[in-house]
Amino acid sequence: MKLGGLPSGIRRLIIGVVGGTVLLIGIALIVLPGPAVVVIPVGLAILATEFAWARRYVHKARELLEKAKKKI
Repeated sequence: MKLGGLPSGIRRLIIGVVGGTVLLIGIALIVLPGPAVVVIPVGLAILATEFAWARRYVHKARELLEKAKKKI
């Protein structure tokens, strides 16, 4: 499904709902059995395509990952 042709408000709404749902599932997987470590960044990456606050979290997560790689 290509969202490029939609008006920006509808596109933001769809991305917000899909990304928010994936993020909430990831948060639930923290206490439920499942790959929360994978699902949460995917939800943030979806949200980061439209929202600056999510882009900041993705950037911080990448920095933390790089620091962790250097320590190993």
